[in-house]
Amino acid sequence: MTASATELHVKVKYLRPLAEELGLSYATPHSAGLDLRACLDEPFVDVPAGGRVKVPAGIAIEILAPDVAGFVFSRSGLGAKDGLTVAQGVGLIDPDYRGEILVWLLNTSDGARRIERGQRVAQLVFLPSFQARILPARDLTETDRGAGGFGHTGST
Repeated sequence: MTASATELHVKVKYLRPLAEELGLSYATPHSAGLDLRACLDEPFVDVPAGGRVKVPAGIAIEILAPDVAGFVFSRSGLGAKDGLTVAQGVGLIDPDYRGEILVWLLNTSDGARRIERGQRVAQLVFLPSFQARILPARDLTETDRGAGGFGHTGST
């Protein structure tokens, strides 16, 4: 990999032997997300239909840019084929968080699913993040949409 203006440095602390053994890597040279693996103490864990399970990734990170956060996304194949998705939609790793990354998986299928030790369960993507400067206001700028909410613009 060559250095570029978009290169980001992230320190990784391996907290579990399996995480250190498997390492942390991108699946392909152009992958956007790092594969997070199930660093389970046991060989597997079963997730009942509609159930959730906490899966340790075995790592802690230090993002060396204050305006970048880590986002934990579902693996598309795991979600589409097996119904296992990140429980809260997307997990957020704040730049100042130093604890172990934990992936909560939700089984959206109608049957039990098994997570095996070392299995790729989610992906970690780094994106810019902004802290807003809150400006209290009595009025907001008017737009054509206004307060129109869900379904306001139609279905086609």
